[in-house]
Amino acid sequence: MDGEIRALLEKVKEVSVEDTKQEIKRIKHYTSSQKTLLVGEGDFSFSACLAKTFASAANMVATSLDSKSSLKKYICPMRNLKQLKDLGCVILHNVDVHTMSQHPALIDKRFDRIVFNFPHAGFVDSEDSRYQIKLHQKLVMGFFRSAHKMMVNRGEVHVTLKTTYPYSEWKIVELARQAGLYLVGEESFSLLDYPGYVNKRGSGVDIERSFHLGSCSTFMFARS
Repeated sequence: MDGEIRALLEKVKEVSVEDTKQEIKRIKHYTSSQKTLLVGEGDFSFSACLAKTFASAANMVATSLDSKSSLKKYICPMRNLKQLKDLGCVILHNVDVHTMSQHPALIDKRFDRIVFNFPHAGFVDSEDSRYQIKLHQKLVMGFFRSAHKMMVNRGEVHVTLKTTYPYSEWKIVELARQAGLYLVGEESFSLLDYPGYVNKRGSGVDIERSFHLGSCSTFMFARS
């Protein structure tokens, strides 16, 4: 095992619930005391938003599918990464949601919250094509199956997604049910609730550009 993986494993061991004497801070559905795994991060602005609100990221693991070197496609990811690192966050790159439960730094870890904002399988066809929808469903199903193995008993999996057509055709609640998860809540999502978070396309043309959100919800699932 190389030195970098060994160092990450040691750091993940330190991810634990904060001292109960410290004030627990909250932003929407998340608190500083929860062990939180964030996946599919782009420029890490969502993770940075939580960490700055909590004034700590000691209980957070933030991951991206991108390699660290490929993050240069974004304007300011290094600033977000530095803030996260300074606040104690474990940061992992090249993490595939289909296989994340087997990642060397995550394989024996369990989380209170596992968060995937605006999952997207990449721009292969038009968003309303059956083929593109199937790709998105495959991505979300792979995530659910991995996340199911990584939750504490009363943990939750959160997915934020547009609720209009064609995203409604993903049938996310049914996908979760097939993976052994059931819906325990759904709340409208607003960028105003997460200061500093900037949603990015992440692939295709205009990678750095934000996409229109419209009607969105955060779907919350627990084990059935």
